[in-house]
Amino acid sequence: MRIYEELFIVQPGAPDEEVDPFIDQLKNVITQAGGTVDKAEKWGMRKLAYRVVKYDEGQYILLQFTAKPETVKELERRLRVADIVLKFLTVRIDEKLKRIEKRKKAREKRAARKPAPAPLAPAVASPLLPQELPAPVPGAPQTGSVAPAAPAVPAEQAE
Repeated sequence: MRIYEELFIVQPGAPDEEVDPFIDQLKNVITQAGGTVDKAEKWGMRKLAYRVVKYDEGQYILLQFTAKPETVKELERRLRVADIVLKFLTVRIDEKLKRIEKRKKAREKRAARKPAPAPLAPAVASPLLPQELPAPVPGAPQTGSVAPAAPAVPAEQAE
Protein backbone atom coordinates (compact mmCIF):
# COMPACT_ATOMS: atom_id res chain seq x y z
CA MET A 1 0.00 0.00 0.00
CA ARG A 2 1.29 3.43 -0.95
CA ILE A 3 0.12 6.99 -0.40
CA TYR A 4 -0.96 9.00 -3.45
CA GLU A 5 -2.36 12.40 -4.30
CA GLU A 6 -4.67 12.74 -7.26
CA LEU A 7 -5.31 16.27 -8.48
CA PHE A 8 -7.74 16.67 -11.33
CA ILE A 9 -9.37 19.60 -13.09
CA VAL A 10 -13.03 19.48 -14.03
CA GLN A 11 -14.78 21.66 -16.61
CA PRO A 12 -15.81 25.01 -15.13
CA GLY A 13 -19.43 24.63 -16.22
CA ALA A 14 -19.90 21.16 -14.73
CA PRO A 15 -22.68 21.29 -12.11
CA ASP A 16 -22.14 19.93 -8.59
CA GLU A 17 -24.87 17.34 -9.30
CA GLU A 18 -22.47 15.83 -11.84
CA VAL A 19 -19.13 16.37 -10.06
CA ASP A 20 -20.08 15.01 -6.62
CA PRO A 21 -21.22 11.59 -7.90
CA PHE A 22 -18.03 11.36 -9.98
CA ILE A 23 -15.92 11.98 -6.86
CA ASP A 24 -17.95 9.37 -4.97
CA GLN A 25 -17.39 6.92 -7.83
CA LEU A 26 -13.62 7.43 -7.57
CA LYS A 27 -13.77 6.99 -3.78
CA ASN A 28 -15.70 3.72 -4.24
CA VAL A 29 -13.07 2.41 -6.68
CA ILE A 30 -10.38 3.07 -4.07
CA THR A 31 -12.28 1.55 -1.12
CA GLN A 32 -13.45 -1.54 -3.06
CA ALA A 33 -9.83 -2.27 -4.00
CA GLY A 34 -8.87 -2.24 -0.31
CA GLY A 35 -7.54 1.32 -0.14
CA THR A 36 -8.55 4.25 2.03
CA VAL A 37 -9.42 7.82 1.11
CA ASP A 38 -7.58 10.12 3.52
CA LYS A 39 -8.69 13.46 2.12
CA ALA A 40 -11.06 14.76 -0.56
CA GLU A 41 -11.02 18.53 -1.13
CA LYS A 42 -12.69 20.77 -3.64
CA TRP A 43 -10.38 23.72 -4.24
CA GLY A 44 -12.93 25.55 -6.32
CA MET A 45 -12.61 27.51 -9.54
CA ARG A 46 -9.09 28.58 -10.55
CA LYS A 47 -7.52 30.10 -13.62
CA LEU A 48 -5.47 27.67 -15.71
CA ALA A 49 -1.89 28.46 -16.70
CA TYR A 50 -2.80 27.83 -20.35
CA ARG A 51 -5.92 27.00 -22.36
CA VAL A 52 -7.04 23.39 -22.10
CA VAL A 53 -9.75 22.20 -24.53
CA LYS A 54 -10.97 25.81 -24.99
CA TYR A 55 -11.19 26.47 -21.23
CA ASP A 56 -9.29 29.18 -19.35
CA GLU A 57 -10.35 28.03 -15.86
CA GLY A 58 -11.49 24.88 -14.13
CA GLN A 59 -12.59 23.33 -10.85
CA TYR A 60 -9.68 21.77 -8.96
CA ILE A 61 -10.28 18.63 -6.89
CA LEU A 62 -7.72 16.85 -4.71
CA LEU A 63 -7.91 13.27 -3.47
CA GLN A 64 -5.32 11.88 -1.07
CA PHE A 65 -5.53 8.14 -0.64
CA THR A 66 -3.69 4.96 0.24
CA ALA A 67 -3.93 2.16 -2.31
CA LYS A 68 -2.08 -0.38 -4.43
CA PRO A 69 -0.57 0.59 -7.80
CA GLU A 70 -3.23 -1.42 -9.68
CA THR A 71 -5.92 0.77 -8.11
CA VAL A 72 -4.16 3.88 -9.35
CA LYS A 73 -4.15 2.50 -12.89
CA GLU A 74 -7.91 1.95 -12.73
CA LEU A 75 -8.44 5.42 -11.26
CA GLU A 76 -6.40 7.04 -14.02
CA ARG A 77 -8.29 5.04 -16.66
CA ARG A 78 -11.60 6.38 -15.34
CA LEU A 79 -10.26 9.94 -15.24
CA ARG A 80 -9.02 9.61 -18.83
CA VAL A 81 -12.41 8.53 -20.21
CA ALA A 82 -14.54 10.96 -18.16
CA ASP A 83 -15.84 13.82 -20.31
CA ILE A 84 -15.88 16.39 -17.49
CA VAL A 85 -12.19 15.92 -16.58
CA LEU A 86 -9.78 18.27 -18.38
CA LYS A 87 -6.47 17.22 -16.80
CA PHE A 88 -5.27 15.02 -13.96
CA LEU A 89 -2.03 14.33 -12.13
CA THR A 90 -1.17 11.45 -9.82
CA VAL A 91 1.74 11.82 -7.40
CA ARG A 92 3.11 9.18 -5.08
CA ILE A 93 3.85 11.07 -1.85
CA ASP A 94 4.99 8.26 0.45
CA GLU A 95 8.50 8.54 -1.03
CA LYS A 96 8.54 12.23 -0.19
CA LEU A 97 7.34 11.53 3.36
CA LYS A 98 10.08 8.91 3.77
CA ARG A 99 12.71 11.42 2.58
CA ILE A 100 11.43 14.08 5.00
CA GLU A 101 11.47 11.57 7.88
CA LYS A 102 15.02 10.48 6.98
CA ARG A 103 16.24 14.11 6.97
CA LYS A 104 14.55 14.74 10.31
CA LYS A 105 16.27 11.73 11.90
CA ALA A 106 19.65 12.79 10.51
CA ARG A 107 19.14 16.31 11.88
CA GLU A 108 18.24 14.92 15.34
CA LYS A 109 21.29 12.64 15.26
CA ARG A 110 23.58 15.59 14.46
CA ALA A 111 21.98 17.66 17.20
CA ALA A 112 22.57 14.83 19.71
CA ARG A 113 26.28 14.73 18.82
CA LYS A 114 26.79 18.46 19.41
CA PRO A 115 27.78 19.36 22.97
CA ALA A 116 25.14 21.17 24.96
CA PRO A 117 25.70 24.94 25.16
CA ALA A 118 27.50 26.03 28.32
CA PRO A 119 25.14 27.46 30.93
CA LEU A 120 25.42 31.18 31.45
CA ALA A 121 27.18 32.32 34.62
CA PRO A 122 25.01 34.11 37.16
CA ALA A 123 25.02 37.89 36.94
CA VAL A 124 27.87 38.97 39.22
CA ALA A 125 29.57 42.34 39.34
CA SER A 126 32.45 42.08 36.90
CA PRO A 127 35.78 43.77 37.62
CA LEU A 128 35.79 45.08 34.02
CA LEU A 129 32.59 47.09 34.10
CA PRO A 130 33.08 50.78 33.10
CA GLN A 131 32.30 52.18 36.57
CA GLU A 132 34.92 49.92 38.15
CA LEU A 133 37.85 50.55 35.79
CA PRO A 134 41.13 51.20 37.57
CA ALA A 135 42.49 54.73 37.55
CA PRO A 136 44.71 55.47 34.55
CA VAL A 137 48.44 55.32 35.11
CA PRO A 138 50.22 58.57 34.15
CA GLY A 139 52.21 58.16 30.93
CA ALA A 140 50.57 54.83 30.01
CA PRO A 141 48.40 54.61 26.91
CA GLN A 142 44.75 54.82 27.81
CA THR A 143 42.45 52.03 26.63
CA GLY A 144 38.71 51.85 26.81
CA SER A 145 38.21 55.58 27.20
CA VAL A 146 38.83 58.62 25.07
CA ALA A 147 42.10 60.40 25.82
CA PRO A 148 41.98 64.18 26.13
CA ALA A 149 43.02 65.95 22.95
CA ALA A 150 46.51 67.46 22.95
CA PRO A 151 46.61 71.26 22.56
CA ALA A 152 47.07 72.31 18.96
CA VAL A 153 50.50 73.82 18.33
CA PRO A 154 51.00 75.82 15.15
CA ALA A 155 53.57 74.26 12.80
CA GLU A 156 55.77 77.39 12.94
CA GLN A 157 56.21 77.14 16.73
CA ALA A 158 56.89 73.40 16.66
CA GLU A 159 60.33 73.91 15.08
